[in-house]
Amino acid sequence: MRYKISQYAKIEKVGYRCIWNRIKRGELKTERTPTGRILVVVDENPEESVAVYCRVSSSENKDNLDRQKDRVLSYCYAKGYKVDKVVTEIGSGLNDKRPKLEALLTDLSITRIVVEHSDRFSRFGMNFISKLLETQGRKIEVINAQESDRDDLMQDFVSITTSFTARLYGLRRSKRRTERIIKEIEKENDND
Repeated sequence: MRYKISQYAKIEKVGYRCIWNRIKRGELKTERTPTGRILVVVDENPEESVAVYCRVSSSENKDNLDRQKDRVLSYCYAKGYKVDKVVTEIGSGLNDKRPKLEALLTDLSITRIVVEHSDRFSRFGMNFISKLLETQGRKIEVINAQESDRDDLMQDFVSITTSFTARLYGLRRSKRRTERIIKEIEKENDND
């Protein structure tokens, strides 16, 4: 939006001279009209609110989480973003009950979410999440996006295989744990 100096002084509730001094010090962006009038230029878009989201699957990867956070923050600073929030989380990318991500998605003050890889944010449904954010005037920025649909499809396939394998081994572990508990209870009952 462009304002005459007198109009902008009324908006700011200060005197004409105050605005003129701010222009002379270079504190305000201005434009000259073809007739030579000076207009104060005010950005219509308020400053963007940026959040960084980083995730790893297990607590064993905590060091990787810190390195991931450092890389994403370095990227944001290089792009000139002012980062307002850094969210780190440990949990599966297929888990749809990640409280920190849910809080980030429901925080409407955040206009841009930056992630290193799309699978750090969500294993599936990334396009749907992006479209939903766009309807709210927000966006998700993926630093290392997949180069092609084939790469994206292969990544999805690997993610599914990894997830189901982990769940299968987890079931085996819980079965063994249950069997161990039963044996301990039986041993205690034999001792009584």
